[in-house]
Amino acid sequence: MAFEIDAKDIHYRQVNELIREAIDQGAREIVLKNVNGQRYLAAGISSEVKIDVYGTPGLDLGAFMRGPNIVVHGNTQDGAGNTMDEGKIVVHGMAGDVVGYAMRGGKIHVASDVGYRVGIHMKAYMDKVPVIIIGGKAGDFLGEYMAGGMIVLLGINSRYEHRPLAGLFLGTGMHGGVIYLRGEIPSYHLGKGLSLEPINKEDEAILEGYLVDYCQDFGLDLQEIIDEKFFKIRPQTHRPYGKLYAY
Repeated sequence: MAFEIDAKDIHYRQVNELIREAIDQGAREIVLKNVNGQRYLAAGISSEVKIDVYGTPGLDLGAFMRGPNIVVHGNTQDGAGNTMDEGKIVVHGMAGDVVGYAMRGGKIHVASDVGYRVGIHMKAYMDKVPVIIIGGKAGDFLGEYMAGGMIVLLGINSRYEHRPLAGLFLGTGMHGGVIYLRGEIPSYHLGKGLSLEPINKEDEAILEGYLVDYCQDFGLDLQEIIDEKFFKIRPQTHRPYGKLYAY
């Protein structure tokens, strides 16, 4: 049975104290109700606990976490998964800016659109590979300074029909990892020194492996998603601006 916490009109510090108390008492499923902008929810939690969030969590949901499975039944604000190490965040709506900043492990699945600078400074760490899968579209600077991990942008569930799949400066300063796009974008949207190329058989296998889990989270048909043509972006060098200040 899930442990329920009513977060209405409660400061985020108290909500987090209640979460930790529940975990200490052996809870493995926690339901947060009436969440309304509380920041830092589940930040730094290391336990493998499922946390269902009803309402709209504030900034830095799940920051620095190592293990929880957080499911947001709605939208979330900026910074979800900030520097997360392990675990999973599933958002059944839209997510804000700077999602997955510097994350080095775990997964973030977003059903719809995300804001600006998502996945910046992502980095793989030892055997950990951080993954962000976005069902809608993304704003500018997606994957900026990306050093490792994977971003998948699907464009299948967006509120912005007439916008391009990704905004400007896609992958700017990228020096590691890979970005997969379901469809093409104008070349001028790419960061300096990057190019868009079709995926190969190895990419297909990798994508299908991660998309199976994504489709299970949102009740989607995997075949419908992978039937569309995918492209990938990889950095050509690990020092994209190595000669920028050279004399």
